[in-house]
Amino acid sequence: MKVILIAALSADGLLARSTDDFSMDWTSPEDVKLFVKLTKEAGVMVMGSRTFATTIEAGRRLPGRKMVVYTSKKNIEHHRTDPTEFTNEAPIALLERLSSEGYTSVAICGGAAVYDMFLRDGLVDELYITYEPVLFGAGVTLARSGFDMRLTLLEVQQLNDNAYMMHYEVQK
Repeated sequence: MKVILIAALSADGLLARSTDDFSMDWTSPEDVKLFVKLTKEAGVMVMGSRTFATTIEAGRRLPGRKMVVYTSKKNIEHHRTDPTEFTNEAPIALLERLSSEGYTSVAICGGAAVYDMFLRDGLVDELYITYEPVLFGAGVTLARSGFDMRLTLLEVQQLNDNAYMMHYEVQK
């Protein structure tokens, strides 16, 4: 199972100003287009409940891919035709289950706690990080746990005059 992490960061390396901040409010249209492309290719999106709620509240349904949402709540309402699952499985157990269901790749789409779980457990194979031309000064970081992960730069793509996407592979 190939696990990719997709994130947009401010120029000072932050995911957001606060946990209630929605990155698509400050990222470029080109980053949103890249996000849609990568998540469609992956076929499965994994995110936390805040990221999911923000996406749904903004009216952003993401057809063509399965969504898995990490939550501690047991009963969450969603549309019956929506292929969204809610889970609190350990990340490795989730990946094993998705693999047994025939999926070959998954996109980790935030928020910070979900990024941290998959990074801390050493489950991420590649990262797609977009750097946007904004500064927050303080806010939410990509990971909170202490770990040492080395990356190899595979690609740099200029998305527009001011934003760049860096595609990394995790050295294992």
